[in-house]
Amino acid sequence: MKKYKLAMTVEAKADLKNILSFLQKTFHNQQAVRNIWEDFRETKKTLARSAGSLPEPESERLRERGLKRINFLRHSYFILYIIENETAVIVNIFHMLEDYENKLK
Repeated sequence: MKKYKLAMTVEAKADLKNILSFLQKTFHNQQAVRNIWEDFRETKKTLARSAGSLPEPESERLRERGLKRINFLRHSYFILYIIENETAVIVNIFHMLEDYENKLK
């Protein structure tokens, strides 16, 4: 099984920081923040193992940009990524209820 290297864009890092900060400020629940963080780390491991084998997204807009999607394993977030050579580059992280297609640059 091919294993991909992982990288994150500045935007994806900001997305993750904003998600964790929002949870902390809104719910004052450090355990919730740790749970999302741990889910993100585990989802990244899955991405490293399976980036090339995940199905093409249904969204035409994502396909046009070469983006693929992997859902967090246990929470309502997902990662958009692109494969560049041997690297899966995490481009953005969104909540499943967000209108993410209109937020893409």
